[in-house]
Amino acid sequence: MECDAREGVERHVVLVSPEVPWNTGNAGRTCLGAGATLHLIKPLGFSLDSAQVKRAGLDYWEHVDLHVWDSLAVFLEEMAPDSSEVALFAKLGSRPFWEMPKKGRLFLFFGSETSGLPAALLERFPHACFHIPITRGVRCLNLSTSVGIALYESLKGTGMSHEWVG
Repeated sequence: MECDAREGVERHVVLVSPEVPWNTGNAGRTCLGAGATLHLIKPLGFSLDSAQVKRAGLDYWEHVDLHVWDSLAVFLEEMAPDSSEVALFAKLGSRPFWEMPKKGRLFLFFGSETSGLPAALLERFPHACFHIPITRGVRCLNLSTSVGIALYESLKGTGMSHEWVG
């Protein structure tokens, strides 16, 4: 896995069984812009060859640091995130997202658009469940919007610079 250019900062966005191709394409584009790795956990609700994924990711998709995993168990075994390096995002998470750890290596987990994160994962890391506050006017935020909010919050204070300033 690549480490971000910021010394010691490594971000991993993990989408567990995403179902909507344009959400995954948008998340990939955001990961590229933030210097993060995108991990997709099968089953996927679409083909990665889908025109919709590529349309959402624009011409950036081929540059995304993308890893596709056959299962959550294989991902957790191979990547071996420490429990302090995990932030799970769920509507009923016990703490607001701004309380997530700001460690050097951090894994941000998001569930599928219709099912959320698997219960077994939530039970494995009960201390790491976060939510993005919303009003009762909506059931949830869009997956790719949630990824952007959480990813950039996790980078706060890391020294990320805007490379287009010039």
